[in-house]
Amino acid sequence: MISVLLIGMGKFGRTLGEQLLSMGDEVMIVDKKEDVINTLAPRYTNALIANCAEADNLRVMDIPSFDVCIVAIGEDFQSSLEITSNLKDLGAKRVISKASTEIQRKFLLREGADEVIYPDRDIAEKLAVRLNSSNVINFIDLDARYSIFEIACPAKWQDKKLIDVNPRKRYGMNILTVKKGDEVITSLDGEYVFTAGDQLVVFGDTQTILKFTNSHK
Repeated sequence: MISVLLIGMGKFGRTLGEQLLSMGDEVMIVDKKEDVINTLAPRYTNALIANCAEADNLRVMDIPSFDVCIVAIGEDFQSSLEITSNLKDLGAKRVISKASTEIQRKFLLREGADEVIYPDRDIAEKLAVRLNSSNVINFIDLDARYSIFEIACPAKWQDKKLIDVNPRKRYGMNILTVKKGDEVITSLDGEYVFTAGDQLVVFGDTQTILKFTNSHK
């Protein structure tokens, strides 16, 4: 369980807030719109009506006490910049800010954001990958080059041992785990035999894995 300060309760903020609550986190929500806070307040640990672009309003929230502060404002980028900067000045342990464009991401990082999320781009990238790679179930970008993918076991691997397939040497990918129905196999040895229906969690160079998934159905 973590303590979260969530600033901005638009569509993204509300969805994120619900997910955090479902995980048992302590969430304080803040928005400058009174009607929004009045509607959502009963579900949260704390709720406050405030314009967080004003540093004095943030000072009363004991910013260092939160494990993470999230700036989920989308429609007012200037306020998002000011809030991000003020949070860091007030001793925030970790600040995650939402961006709508690459330029916004760069400015938020300059203002002190520890991480910038880019929901629209991330969703578009994942959809594009899934549409062009039928074997890809899901993936996570780790940086500009490497990713973790969840892929369906290629037909040509089925009924073969891991040691014989040798994915690290032949295909440039490391298999982290295998999902077999409801079972997750984390300790794989060379004698493991792939079967139809296996879902493989693999790590490697993004473009290498995409090329592999497009050529091995």
